[in-house]
Amino acid sequence: MTLKPLALAAVAALTAAPAFAVETSMQLVLELEGNAQRDVVSYTCDGLDEQLTVEYVNAHPIFLALVPIEGEKLIFVNVISGSGARYASGQYIWWTTGNEAQLIDEMAGEDAASLSCIAATDTP
Repeated sequence: MTLKPLALAAVAALTAAPAFAVETSMQLVLELEGNAQRDVVSYTCDGLDEQLTVEYVNAHPIFLALVPIEGEKLIFVNVISGSGARYASGQYIWWTTGNEAQLIDEMAGEDAASLSCIAATDTP
């Protein structure tokens, strides 16, 4: 059996592209009842040239933080903390207390430094 040129090209295209290379996108829609609040806070962080901009969505009982890490916005969910607001997303923890914040990579080991940040304030 011989394949027609078009069919042969399709087979080559299917076998050449790895399965993990598929691009996808998703839109997350939250239907919130009652009072919902969205805050955007810019942070100045040690070792970063640009400010880190974090979006917070507060709509009891949903509390989220959207934190940019390595070019992607990750969705962090509020979890129990002894003080401040602690958010988790996979291996990362975003922990805020007052105007200070830390980004911790739980997979980096005990000796790894966290990223320390302070909320930027507009000064005249």
